[in-house]
This record gives sequence, structure tokens and C-alpha cells, in this order.
Amino acid sequence: MSTPLLEVRDLSRRFGGLLALDRVSFAVQPGEIFGLIGPNGAGKTTLFNLISGVTPPTDGAVLWCGAAITGQAPHQLNRLGLARTFQNLRLFDGLSVLDNLLVALQRHPRSSAIAGLLGTAGHQRAERQRLDTAWQLLEELELAAMAERPAGTLAYGDRRRLEMARALATRPRLLLLDEPAAGLNPAEKDQLCQLIGELRQRHQLSVLIIEHHVPLLMRLCDRLAVLDFGVRIALGTPEAIRRDPKVIEAYLGTGSGTGSGTGDSPS
Repeated sequence: MSTPLLEVRDLSRRFGGLLALDRVSFAVQPGEIFGLIGPNGAGKTTLFNLISGVTPPTDGAVLWCGAAITGQAPHQLNRLGLARTFQNLRLFDGLSVLDNLLVALQRHPRSSAIAGLLGTAGHQRAERQRLDTAWQLLEELELAAMAERPAGTLAYGDRRRLEMARALATRPRLLLLDEPAAGLNPAEKDQLCQLIGELRQRHQLSVLIIEHHVPLLMRLCDRLAVLDFGVRIALGTPEAIRRDPKVIEAYLGTGSGTGSGTGDSPS
């Protein structure tokens, strides 16, 4: 295999006396869709927070293309090519859908502040390119018809897609998706699965995704890691994960036919 795009090495996080993550390791290869699953409280979002710079780890390291990036701030990681969506949406509700994307696209300035004040030809050309990129993303995410609407007025599924579009506007190499199917109906989940696969191809993305809807990840992911009480208990292809006894026990419990809060079994 090539050098991993992202590597997590023995990553741990304590909150007081609570060990939320205990020496978790895995790697995401270029172009791979990698899933993280586990029961509620397994440490999935904590792990995302460590990777994306929201929370510093207690121990361990995060590497990007082989270089340590542990402890860097979210905006620094975004410049490297790492973008993230959140389980709790973080849109600018008062701005239009289009303006939400234009704000994200300002991370790639194509002209100076002075050029903007003077309205130079180069600045005007850069602004047209930025607008063209925003409209292209709106078309890809099927949001173009809603471009002028305030983001806060959109339906939940449309708001989810807008947050994905905004993350894509920063031109990531790795897209972290935190429960993108939460609150979606079955048809919307199917559409989301297809969309993520298409975005990977179109934007040459790697994807790291947390999701409670296990059947979606089984269809979508190349490989998965399973967390339980902050420990990685399994790593492999969807078929290997589906048959792993530790995964079955974590989700179903020994001798039990009920789930443990995930709402879905690995099968």
C-alpha cells in the first residue's frame, strides 16, 4: 500500500478519570471510504474531535501523509486538506444557501484585499470563479433551486447536504462525515450512499465516516473499524466485520436478540 493519507497511532483521550479512547490505531488510504461504527458512547465522535483538531489527544499521534499533525488547530488541518461535517449542523442559518458556500470558498483567496478595494480585473475574475465553483457544488448536491433561501429554512436533509457542500468548498483530500444519515428516511439514506460514492470519484476524495446506520456503511465502505468503550475491537472489510464475534457481541450482546442502542445490527 502507499503511504496512508491519514494515520491514527495509539490515540488516547482522558476526560478526568474517564478513558474515552484507549490506544486506537488505523489508517485511511488515498481514495478509500473508511467507516467507524460502534454502540453509543463508544468514542467515535471523540475520535473525530481528536483527528480534526477540536480536542487534543492525551496520548498518541495523528499523521497526515506520514508527517505528524497532532495538536494542530482545525483551520491548519483544513489548509492541509482535511474537512469535516458535524453531527449537530453548524450552518450560517441567516445567510442564503449560496452565501454559505461563498464564505467557505474564501479559504482560497485568489486576489489581495487591495485588489478587492480597487476592483481590479484580476479580482473580478477571481470572484466570478468563486461564484462558478459555488454554483457547481450546489448543482452536485441538488441545492441550486434553493440557492437564495436562508439556510435555516431548509428541510433537514437539505441542510445536511449543504453542510457537505460547504466542506467540499474547501477542496479537501479527506472528508470527515459525522453521522450524515442521522434524521434521514430510508430513501434519503439510499440517495446519500450513492452521493458519497459519486463525490469520491468526482473530487478524488478519501472519506472517513461515522454512522449509526450500519447497513449503509456495509454497502458504502471499503474497510471499517469498530469501537466499543473506547477500544478498537475489529478492523477489516465489511464482510469480515459482519462475521466478527466481537462485533456481534458489542451490538447484540451474548445470547440476546436486541440491539445496544445503535438501532442496527452488523447484518
